[in-house]
Amino acid sequence: MPLDAETRAFLDAVNARPQPAPGEIPIDEFRLAMRAFEPYAFDGIDLPEVRDVLLRPPDAEPVRARIYRPDVRRPAPIVVWAHGGSWVRCDLETHDRFFRFLAHHSRCIVLAVDYRLAPEHPFPAGIEDSIAAARWAAESPEALGRQVTGLVTCGDSAGGNFAIVVAMALRDEPAAVPVLAQWPIYPAADPVPDYPSKAEFGQGHLLTDEGMNWFDECYKGVEDDWRYSPLAASQAGMPPTLVLTASLDPIRDQGRAYAAACVQAGVTTVYQEAKGTIHGFINLRKAVPSADDDILRAVEALKLLIEEAKAG
Repeated sequence: MPLDAETRAFLDAVNARPQPAPGEIPIDEFRLAMRAFEPYAFDGIDLPEVRDVLLRPPDAEPVRARIYRPDVRRPAPIVVWAHGGSWVRCDLETHDRFFRFLAHHSRCIVLAVDYRLAPEHPFPAGIEDSIAAARWAAESPEALGRQVTGLVTCGDSAGGNFAIVVAMALRDEPAAVPVLAQWPIYPAADPVPDYPSKAEFGQGHLLTDEGMNWFDECYKGVEDDWRYSPLAASQAGMPPTLVLTASLDPIRDQGRAYAAACVQAGVTTVYQEAKGTIHGFINLRKAVPSADDDILRAVEALKLLIEEAKAG
């Protein structure tokens, strides 16, 4: 599957600029460099409410988060979102426009989790924050201003890993409301083995072999721990699942393997692959306009999964 013309033009522009290698500059500067991609993101959508909160889950570290509320006055599901960034970079600001888009189009409240980042806070700090935030959301309807009908665990890239792990944690020790669905986007679902897509697309496609190896060193995930590699454990009993990958992504095959494991475990599963595009496309809509159709198609599939779960 060749790159589509829009994605090729974007990559040519990015690859023509000198890029500091991960680890060559201070971590704060490395994170700040992600701001260079903000002009490629969605235009912001005004919502009735966007506010920062400090969650204080019992028996857990305080967790910073942001609530995005669409114009919905009925009880609603809450999407608990862990942003991407390879466990090391990105934050609520890099994904703010996408969160606004998602709240608006899904008609769900979005709770975006500002989890602790590696290398300052290696595995499992970030996932502990995300699990704690999901439990808080299930138990705090007064803070959200709405009755919560269920949770939807979501995330992109490293956040896709967190989406799966949070759903697994709440499968094994249920929260106050059910997990209605999960939506991992190009997830790091099985980081240990080297799948063929890593060799095929690990250079020149934005996310690189060198970068992934450095991110893993920072995160210090434990290989046989399901909180790092969800495929180390059974997927039986997981909620209805939507997996979205990019066809030219070095971690594409991790998403494919995860979707297959869900199907084999008897989980209701929808697999979608955005053709001719790359890792990170949900935040690159202005550079890759085809992302619009890919994301909207996935949001519609997610809404259907949620409705079916609520009805069942």
